[in-house]
Amino acid sequence: MKTYLEPARTLPVVGTCDVLVAGAGPAGIGAALGAARCGASVFLLEAANCVGGMATAGMMSHWCGGTESPLLDEIFKRTKSSPLLPPATSERANPWATAHEAQKTAVQELLLEAGVTLQYHTRIAGAVVEDNTVKGVITESKSGREVILAHTVIDATGDGDVAAAAGAEFVLGRPEDHGCQPVTLMFRIGGVDHSRAIFPGSFESLVDVPKGEIQALGHEHLPFPAGHVLLYPAPLPGEVCVNMTNVTGVNATDVRELTRAELTCREQMVKIVQFLREFAPGYENCYAVTSAANVGVRETRHFKALYQLNETDIVEARTFDDWIATRNHFNFDIHNVKGPGLDANGAQHKFRSKGKYTIPYRSCVPEKLDGLLLSGRNIDGTHKAHSNFRVMPICLNIGQGTGVAAALAARNNIPARAVDVKAVQAELMKMGIRP
Repeated sequence: MKTYLEPARTLPVVGTCDVLVAGAGPAGIGAALGAARCGASVFLLEAANCVGGMATAGMMSHWCGGTESPLLDEIFKRTKSSPLLPPATSERANPWATAHEAQKTAVQELLLEAGVTLQYHTRIAGAVVEDNTVKGVITESKSGREVILAHTVIDATGDGDVAAAAGAEFVLGRPEDHGCQPVTLMFRIGGVDHSRAIFPGSFESLVDVPKGEIQALGHEHLPFPAGHVLLYPAPLPGEVCVNMTNVTGVNATDVRELTRAELTCREQMVKIVQFLREFAPGYENCYAVTSAANVGVRETRHFKALYQLNETDIVEARTFDDWIATRNHFNFDIHNVKGPGLDANGAQHKFRSKGKYTIPYRSCVPEKLDGLLLSGRNIDGTHKAHSNFRVMPICLNIGQGTGVAAALAARNNIPARAVDVKAVQAELMKMGIRP
Protein backbone atom coordinates (compact mmCIF):
# COMPACT_ATOMS: atom_id res chain seq x y z
CA MET A 1 0.00 0.00 0.00
CA LYS A 2 1.26 3.46 -0.87
CA THR A 3 1.57 5.90 2.00
CA TYR A 4 1.61 9.66 2.43
CA LEU A 5 3.35 11.49 5.27
CA GLU A 6 1.03 14.20 6.52
CA PRO A 7 2.96 17.28 7.61
CA ALA A 8 2.91 18.02 11.33
CA ARG A 9 0.74 20.94 12.33
CA THR A 10 -0.23 22.84 15.44
CA LEU A 11 -3.87 22.40 16.42
CA PRO A 12 -5.92 25.05 18.23
CA VAL A 13 -7.37 24.15 21.64
CA VAL A 14 -10.92 25.45 21.27
CA GLY A 15 -12.34 24.34 24.59
CA THR A 16 -11.64 23.02 28.06
CA CYS A 17 -14.19 21.35 30.32
CA ASP A 18 -14.66 19.04 33.28
CA VAL A 19 -16.30 16.29 31.25
CA LEU A 20 -16.20 15.74 27.50
CA VAL A 21 -18.72 13.26 26.11
CA ALA A 22 -18.10 11.85 22.64
CA GLY A 23 -21.30 10.66 20.98
CA ALA A 24 -24.84 11.92 21.66
CA GLY A 25 -26.73 8.65 21.43
CA PRO A 26 -28.56 7.28 24.49
CA ALA A 27 -25.31 6.58 26.36
CA GLY A 28 -23.97 10.06 25.59
CA ILE A 29 -27.25 11.74 26.52
CA GLY A 30 -27.24 9.96 29.88
CA ALA A 31 -23.58 10.83 30.46
CA ALA A 32 -23.97 14.51 29.59
CA LEU A 33 -27.09 14.98 31.70
CA GLY A 34 -25.65 12.98 34.59
CA ALA A 35 -22.47 15.06 34.64
CA ALA A 36 -24.10 18.45 34.06
CA ARG A 37 -26.72 17.91 36.73
CA CYS A 38 -23.86 17.18 39.14
CA GLY A 39 -22.42 20.60 38.45
CA ALA A 40 -19.75 19.71 35.88
CA SER A 41 -19.02 21.75 32.79
CA VAL A 42 -19.82 19.45 29.87
CA PHE A 43 -19.05 19.36 26.15
CA LEU A 44 -21.13 16.91 24.09
CA LEU A 45 -19.82 16.12 20.60
CA GLU A 46 -21.92 14.44 17.91
CA ALA A 47 -21.19 13.49 14.30
CA ALA A 48 -24.82 13.88 13.18
CA ASN A 49 -27.01 17.00 13.13
CA CYS A 50 -29.08 16.02 16.16
CA VAL A 51 -28.95 14.23 19.48
CA GLY A 52 -30.41 10.78 20.06
CA GLY A 53 -28.20 8.50 18.01
CA MET A 54 -30.03 5.32 17.05
CA ALA A 55 -33.17 6.55 18.83
CA THR A 56 -33.58 9.47 16.43
CA ALA A 57 -31.14 9.72 13.50
CA GLY A 58 -31.00 5.91 13.47
CA MET A 59 -34.82 5.74 13.51
CA MET A 60 -35.07 2.84 15.94
CA SER A 61 -38.72 1.91 16.42
CA HIS A 62 -38.80 2.00 20.22
CA TRP A 63 -36.72 1.94 23.39
CA CYS A 64 -36.77 -1.80 24.04
CA GLY A 65 -36.01 -3.43 27.37
CA GLY A 66 -34.70 -1.94 30.60
CA THR A 67 -37.31 0.78 30.66
CA GLU A 68 -37.26 1.38 34.45
CA SER A 69 -35.39 4.67 34.37
CA PRO A 70 -36.41 8.08 35.76
CA LEU A 71 -34.33 9.74 33.06
CA LEU A 72 -36.07 7.82 30.29
CA ASP A 73 -39.44 8.74 31.85
CA GLU A 74 -38.37 12.39 31.73
CA ILE A 75 -37.31 12.11 28.08
CA PHE A 76 -40.64 10.60 27.07
CA LYS A 77 -42.67 13.08 29.11
CA ARG A 78 -40.96 15.92 27.27
CA THR A 79 -41.28 14.13 23.90
CA LYS A 80 -44.99 13.41 24.26
CA SER A 81 -45.73 17.03 25.14
CA SER A 82 -43.95 18.26 22.00
CA PRO A 83 -45.91 20.59 19.70
CA LEU A 84 -44.20 18.76 16.82
CA LEU A 85 -46.50 15.77 17.34
CA PRO A 86 -49.92 15.63 15.65
CA PRO A 87 -53.03 16.01 17.86
CA ALA A 88 -53.83 12.30 17.38
CA THR A 89 -51.18 9.60 17.54
CA SER A 90 -51.53 5.91 16.77
CA GLU A 91 -53.30 3.87 19.43
CA ARG A 92 -51.36 0.78 18.32
CA ALA A 93 -47.94 2.27 19.06
CA ASN A 94 -45.83 0.95 21.93
CA PRO A 95 -45.63 3.41 24.89
CA TRP A 96 -41.87 3.55 24.28
CA ALA A 97 -42.21 4.04 20.50
CA THR A 98 -40.06 6.89 19.24
CA ALA A 99 -41.49 9.96 17.55
CA HIS A 100 -38.17 10.71 15.94
CA GLU A 101 -38.44 14.42 15.13
CA ALA A 102 -40.16 15.32 18.39
CA GLN A 103 -37.57 13.42 20.43
CA LYS A 104 -34.63 15.12 18.70
CA THR A 105 -35.87 18.50 19.91
CA ALA A 106 -37.08 17.30 23.31
CA VAL A 107 -33.72 15.80 24.26
CA GLN A 108 -31.83 18.80 22.88
CA GLU A 109 -33.93 21.04 25.14
CA LEU A 110 -33.12 18.93 28.22
CA LEU A 111 -29.39 19.08 27.46
CA LEU A 112 -29.32 22.83 26.89
CA GLU A 113 -31.38 23.46 30.02
CA ALA A 114 -28.77 21.47 31.98
CA GLY A 115 -26.01 23.74 30.65
CA VAL A 116 -24.41 21.22 28.26
CA THR A 117 -22.39 22.70 25.39
CA LEU A 118 -23.48 20.87 22.23
CA GLN A 119 -21.44 20.61 19.03
CA TYR A 120 -22.86 18.78 16.01
CA HIS A 121 -21.16 17.75 12.75
CA THR A 122 -18.03 16.73 14.68
CA ARG A 123 -16.09 13.48 14.42
CA ILE A 124 -13.39 12.09 16.64
CA ALA A 125 -10.06 12.16 14.78
CA GLY A 126 -7.78 11.19 17.66
CA ALA A 127 -7.11 11.31 21.37
CA VAL A 128 -4.76 13.51 23.38
CA VAL A 129 -2.82 11.13 25.62
CA GLU A 130 -0.07 12.07 28.06
CA ASP A 131 1.52 9.74 30.62
CA ASN A 132 -1.07 7.06 29.89
CA THR A 133 -3.88 9.50 30.64
CA VAL A 134 -6.46 10.79 28.17
CA LYS A 135 -6.44 14.57 28.37
CA GLY A 136 -8.89 15.34 25.58
CA VAL A 137 -9.80 14.63 21.98
CA ILE A 138 -8.83 15.75 18.51
CA THR A 139 -11.89 16.56 16.42
CA GLU A 140 -12.47 16.85 12.68
CA SER A 141 -15.18 19.11 11.28
CA LYS A 142 -15.84 21.91 8.81
CA SER A 143 -13.66 23.98 11.12
CA GLY A 144 -10.74 21.65 10.50
CA ARG A 145 -8.82 19.76 13.17
CA GLU A 146 -9.22 21.10 16.69
CA VAL A 147 -8.56 19.99 20.25
CA ILE A 148 -10.89 20.00 23.25
CA LEU A 149 -9.34 19.22 26.63
CA ALA A 150 -11.15 17.71 29.61
CA HIS A 151 -10.51 16.32 33.05
CA THR A 152 -12.38 13.16 32.02
CA VAL A 153 -13.49 11.96 28.59
CA ILE A 154 -16.50 9.65 28.30
CA ASP A 155 -16.50 7.53 25.15
CA ALA A 156 -20.14 7.06 24.17
CA THR A 157 -19.46 6.62 20.45
CA GLY A 158 -20.68 3.02 20.38
CA ASP A 159 -17.64 1.85 18.44
CA GLY A 160 -15.31 3.30 21.06
CA ASP A 161 -13.55 5.70 18.70
CA VAL A 162 -11.84 7.67 21.47
CA ALA A 163 -10.74 4.56 23.35
CA ALA A 164 -9.37 2.98 20.17
CA ALA A 165 -7.49 6.16 19.25
CA ALA A 166 -6.04 6.28 22.76
CA GLY A 167 -4.73 2.73 22.46
CA ALA A 168 -7.15 0.93 24.77
CA GLU A 169 -7.19 -2.84 24.32
CA PHE A 170 -10.29 -4.36 22.68
CA VAL A 171 -11.71 -7.40 20.91
CA LEU A 172 -13.76 -6.98 17.73
CA GLY A 173 -17.01 -8.96 17.92
CA ARG A 174 -17.00 -12.45 19.35
CA PRO A 175 -13.50 -13.63 20.28
CA GLU A 176 -13.43 -16.90 18.35
CA ASP A 177 -13.87 -15.40 14.87
CA HIS A 178 -14.49 -11.65 15.41
CA GLY A 179 -17.97 -12.07 13.94
CA CYS A 180 -20.26 -9.13 14.73
CA GLN A 181 -24.01 -8.96 14.75
CA PRO A 182 -25.40 -7.75 11.41
CA VAL A 183 -26.22 -4.12 10.66
CA THR A 184 -29.65 -2.75 9.73
CA LEU A 185 -30.92 0.40 8.04
CA MET A 186 -34.17 1.32 9.76
CA PHE A 187 -36.88 3.00 7.73
CA ARG A 188 -40.48 4.16 8.09
CA ILE A 189 -43.33 3.43 5.73
CA GLY A 190 -46.70 5.13 5.42
CA GLY A 191 -50.09 4.21 3.99
CA VAL A 192 -50.56 1.31 6.45
CA ASP A 193 -54.01 0.45 7.80
CA HIS A 194 -53.17 0.08 11.50
CA SER A 195 -56.55 -1.51 12.21
CA ARG A 196 -55.75 -4.48 9.94
CA ALA A 197 -51.96 -4.51 9.97
CA ILE A 198 -49.80 -7.25 11.45
CA PHE A 199 -46.94 -6.30 13.77
CA PRO A 200 -44.56 -9.23 14.35
CA GLY A 201 -42.26 -7.84 17.02
CA SER A 202 -39.63 -10.57 17.36
CA PHE A 203 -37.92 -13.28 15.33
CA GLU A 204 -40.07 -15.79 17.19
CA SER A 205 -43.35 -14.00 16.36
CA LEU A 206 -45.12 -16.34 13.93
CA VAL A 207 -48.12 -14.77 12.21
CA ASP A 208 -50.42 -16.55 9.78
CA VAL A 209 -51.48 -14.46 6.79
CA PRO A 210 -53.58 -15.47 3.75
CA LYS A 211 -50.54 -16.70 1.77
CA GLY A 212 -48.77 -18.52 4.63
CA GLU A 213 -46.80 -17.78 7.79
CA ILE A 214 -45.10 -14.37 7.55
CA GLN A 215 -41.63 -15.35 8.79
CA ALA A 216 -41.53 -18.34 6.46
CA LEU A 217 -42.64 -16.13 3.59
CA GLY A 218 -39.91 -13.65 4.45
CA HIS A 219 -37.23 -16.33 4.39
CA GLU A 220 -38.56 -17.53 1.02
CA HIS A 221 -39.07 -14.25 -0.81
CA LEU A 222 -36.70 -11.64 0.62
CA PRO A 223 -33.08 -11.41 -0.63
CA PHE A 224 -30.57 -13.11 1.69
CA PRO A 225 -29.28 -12.16 4.25
CA ALA A 226 -32.58 -10.30 4.77
CA GLY A 227 -35.46 -12.63 5.50
CA HIS A 228 -37.04 -11.90 8.88
CA VAL A 229 -40.13 -9.72 9.34
CA LEU A 230 -40.08 -7.15 12.17
CA LEU A 231 -42.70 -4.40 12.05
CA TYR A 232 -43.57 -1.82 14.72
CA PRO A 233 -46.40 0.74 14.69
CA ALA A 234 -45.04 4.28 14.81
CA PRO A 235 -46.72 7.03 16.85
CA LEU A 236 -47.72 8.79 13.62
CA PRO A 237 -51.02 7.49 12.16
CA GLY A 238 -50.55 5.11 9.24
CA GLU A 239 -46.80 4.80 9.73
CA VAL A 240 -44.74 1.74 10.65
CA CYS A 241 -41.06 1.33 11.55
CA VAL A 242 -39.44 -1.46 9.55
CA ASN A 243 -36.55 -3.43 11.03
CA MET A 244 -35.95 -5.85 8.15
CA THR A 245 -32.84 -4.85 6.20
CA ASN A 246 -29.91 -7.06 7.17
CA VAL A 247 -26.23 -7.21 6.19
CA THR A 248 -23.87 -9.76 7.72
CA GLY A 249 -20.07 -9.92 7.80
CA VAL A 250 -19.67 -6.18 8.29
CA ASN A 251 -16.80 -4.65 10.23
CA ALA A 252 -18.47 -1.32 10.96
CA THR A 253 -15.16 0.29 11.95
CA ASP A 254 -14.15 0.12 8.26
CA VAL A 255 -15.66 2.86 6.08
CA ARG A 256 -15.66 0.66 2.96
CA GLU A 257 -17.58 -2.03 4.82
CA LEU A 258 -20.06 0.57 6.06
CA THR A 259 -20.55 1.81 2.51
CA ARG A 260 -21.21 -1.73 1.30
CA ALA A 261 -23.80 -2.12 4.04
CA GLU A 262 -25.59 1.10 3.13
CA LEU A 263 -25.71 0.15 -0.56
CA THR A 264 -27.06 -3.32 0.22
CA CYS A 265 -29.70 -2.07 2.65
CA ARG A 266 -31.09 0.44 0.16
CA GLU A 267 -31.42 -2.32 -2.43
CA GLN A 268 -33.20 -4.47 0.15
CA MET A 269 -35.66 -1.66 1.01
CA VAL A 270 -37.23 -1.90 -2.45
CA LYS A 271 -37.77 -5.66 -2.12
CA ILE A 272 -39.13 -5.29 1.41
CA VAL A 273 -41.80 -2.74 0.44
CA GLN A 274 -42.84 -4.96 -2.49
CA PHE A 275 -42.97 -7.97 -0.16
CA LEU A 276 -45.15 -6.19 2.38
CA ARG A 277 -47.61 -5.02 -0.29
CA GLU A 278 -48.02 -8.59 -1.52
CA PHE A 279 -48.00 -10.62 1.70
CA ALA A 280 -48.83 -8.46 4.75
CA PRO A 281 -52.46 -7.53 5.48
CA GLY A 282 -52.90 -3.79 5.95
CA TYR A 283 -49.78 -3.01 3.93
CA GLU A 284 -51.30 -3.20 0.44
CA ASN A 285 -50.80 0.54 -0.17
CA CYS A 286 -47.63 1.12 1.86
CA TYR A 287 -44.81 3.33 0.64
CA ALA A 288 -41.42 4.52 1.91
CA VAL A 289 -41.53 7.73 3.97
CA THR A 290 -37.96 8.17 5.20
CA SER A 291 -34.91 6.17 6.22
CA ALA A 292 -32.27 6.48 8.91
CA ALA A 293 -29.22 8.70 8.48
CA ASN A 294 -27.00 5.64 8.74
CA VAL A 295 -27.14 1.90 9.26
CA GLY A 296 -27.65 0.77 12.82
CA VAL A 297 -24.52 -0.94 14.11
CA ARG A 298 -25.14 -3.50 16.84
CA GLU A 299 -21.63 -4.64 17.64
CA THR A 300 -18.00 -3.75 17.03
CA ARG A 301 -15.33 -3.22 19.71
CA HIS A 302 -15.52 -4.69 23.21
CA PHE A 303 -12.94 -2.87 25.35
CA LYS A 304 -10.98 -4.44 28.15
CA ALA A 305 -11.90 -2.89 31.48
CA LEU A 306 -11.46 -3.87 35.12
CA TYR A 307 -14.32 -6.39 34.88
CA GLN A 308 -15.97 -8.22 32.01
CA LEU A 309 -19.74 -8.45 32.44
CA ASN A 310 -20.96 -11.91 31.44
CA GLU A 311 -24.22 -13.68 30.66
CA THR A 312 -24.32 -15.41 34.05
CA ASP A 313 -24.29 -12.01 35.77
CA ILE A 314 -27.40 -11.14 33.75
CA VAL A 315 -29.28 -14.41 34.21
CA GLU A 316 -28.52 -14.41 37.94
CA ALA A 317 -29.65 -10.77 38.18
CA ARG A 318 -26.48 -9.85 39.98
CA THR A 319 -26.28 -6.72 42.10
CA PHE A 320 -22.69 -5.48 42.11
CA ASP A 321 -21.29 -3.50 45.04
CA ASP A 322 -20.01 -0.91 42.56
CA TRP A 323 -23.24 -0.60 40.53
CA ILE A 324 -23.73 2.55 38.46
CA ALA A 325 -26.79 1.43 36.46
CA THR A 326 -29.63 -0.53 38.03
CA ARG A 327 -32.84 -2.43 37.31
CA ASN A 328 -31.82 -3.40 33.78
CA HIS A 329 -33.67 -6.14 31.93
CA PHE A 330 -33.69 -7.52 28.41
CA ASN A 331 -33.13 -10.79 26.55
CA PHE A 332 -30.16 -12.19 24.65
CA ASP A 333 -31.01 -10.41 21.40
CA ILE A 334 -28.24 -11.84 19.23
CA HIS A 335 -29.10 -11.28 15.59
CA ASN A 336 -27.80 -14.14 13.46
CA VAL A 337 -24.18 -13.44 12.58
CA LYS A 338 -24.55 -15.57 9.43
CA GLY A 339 -28.02 -14.65 8.11
CA PRO A 340 -31.56 -13.54 9.01
CA GLY A 341 -33.33 -14.18 12.30
CA LEU A 342 -32.13 -15.06 15.79
CA ASP A 343 -28.67 -16.48 16.37
CA ALA A 344 -28.41 -19.99 17.84
CA ASN A 345 -26.95 -18.48 21.02
CA GLY A 346 -29.75 -15.93 21.38
CA ALA A 347 -32.95 -16.16 23.41
CA GLN A 348 -36.03 -13.98 23.08
CA HIS A 349 -39.31 -15.64 24.11
CA LYS A 350 -37.33 -18.40 25.81
CA PHE A 351 -35.12 -16.00 27.78
CA ARG A 352 -35.28 -16.57 31.53
CA SER A 353 -33.54 -14.67 34.33
CA LYS A 354 -33.96 -14.22 38.06
CA GLY A 355 -34.81 -10.54 37.67
CA LYS A 356 -33.19 -7.20 36.92
CA TYR A 357 -29.44 -6.73 37.01
CA THR A 358 -26.91 -3.97 37.55
CA ILE A 359 -23.90 -2.69 35.60
CA PRO A 360 -20.65 -2.46 37.61
CA TYR A 361 -18.52 0.66 37.40
CA ARG A 362 -15.50 -1.60 36.86
CA SER A 363 -16.84 -2.56 33.41
CA CYS A 364 -16.66 1.11 32.38
CA VAL A 365 -13.08 1.79 33.54
CA PRO A 366 -10.40 0.89 30.95
CA GLU A 367 -7.82 -1.45 32.39
CA LYS A 368 -4.73 0.59 31.52
CA LEU A 369 -5.83 4.16 30.73
CA ASP A 370 -6.76 7.02 33.05
CA GLY A 371 -8.87 10.02 32.13
CA LEU A 372 -11.31 7.88 30.14
CA LEU A 373 -14.60 6.09 30.86
CA LEU A 374 -16.52 3.74 28.57
CA SER A 375 -20.26 4.17 28.21
CA GLY A 376 -22.87 2.18 26.32
CA ARG A 377 -22.33 -0.86 24.13
CA ASN A 378 -18.53 -0.45 24.18
CA ILE A 379 -18.13 -1.38 27.87
CA ASP A 380 -16.43 -4.64 28.80
CA GLY A 381 -18.81 -7.54 28.26
CA THR A 382 -18.95 -10.90 26.54
CA HIS A 383 -20.53 -11.23 23.11
CA LYS A 384 -23.65 -12.76 24.67
CA ALA A 385 -23.93 -10.32 27.56
CA HIS A 386 -23.43 -7.45 25.10
CA SER A 387 -26.54 -8.52 23.17
CA ASN A 388 -28.51 -7.69 26.32
CA PHE A 389 -26.96 -4.45 27.60
CA ARG A 390 -26.51 -2.87 24.15
CA VAL A 391 -30.15 -1.71 23.98
CA MET A 392 -30.92 1.99 24.32
CA PRO A 393 -32.49 2.25 27.82
CA ILE A 394 -29.66 0.30 29.39
CA CYS A 395 -27.09 2.42 27.53
CA LEU A 396 -28.89 5.53 28.84
CA ASN A 397 -28.63 4.16 32.38
CA ILE A 398 -24.92 3.35 31.94
CA GLY A 399 -24.33 6.85 30.60
CA GLN A 400 -26.00 8.53 33.55
CA GLY A 401 -23.83 6.54 35.94
CA THR A 402 -20.57 7.29 34.15
CA GLY A 403 -21.53 10.96 33.82
CA VAL A 404 -22.01 11.30 37.58
CA ALA A 405 -18.70 9.48 38.20
CA ALA A 406 -16.86 11.78 35.80
CA ALA A 407 -18.36 14.87 37.44
CA LEU A 408 -17.23 13.72 40.88
CA ALA A 409 -13.76 12.96 39.54
CA ALA A 410 -13.49 16.50 38.19
CA ARG A 411 -14.91 18.03 41.36
CA ASN A 412 -12.32 16.24 43.50
CA ASN A 413 -9.52 16.50 40.91
CA ILE A 414 -8.86 12.75 41.00
CA PRO A 415 -8.70 10.08 38.29
CA ALA A 416 -12.08 8.57 37.39
CA ARG A 417 -10.90 5.13 38.54
CA ALA A 418 -10.29 6.57 42.03
CA VAL A 419 -13.83 7.91 42.49
CA ASP A 420 -15.73 6.74 45.56
CA VAL A 421 -18.48 4.64 43.96
CA LYS A 422 -20.63 4.99 47.07
CA ALA A 423 -20.63 8.75 46.48
CA VAL A 424 -21.64 8.13 42.85
CA GLN A 425 -24.47 5.89 44.01
CA ALA A 426 -25.64 8.51 46.49
CA GLU A 427 -25.87 11.11 43.69
CA LEU A 428 -27.72 8.66 41.44
CA MET A 429 -30.24 7.91 44.18
CA LYS A 430 -30.87 11.66 44.51
CA MET A 431 -31.77 11.51 40.79
CA GLY A 432 -34.37 8.81 41.50
CA ILE A 433 -32.30 5.72 40.73
CA ARG A 434 -33.33 2.73 42.81
CA PRO A 435 -30.72 0.07 43.68
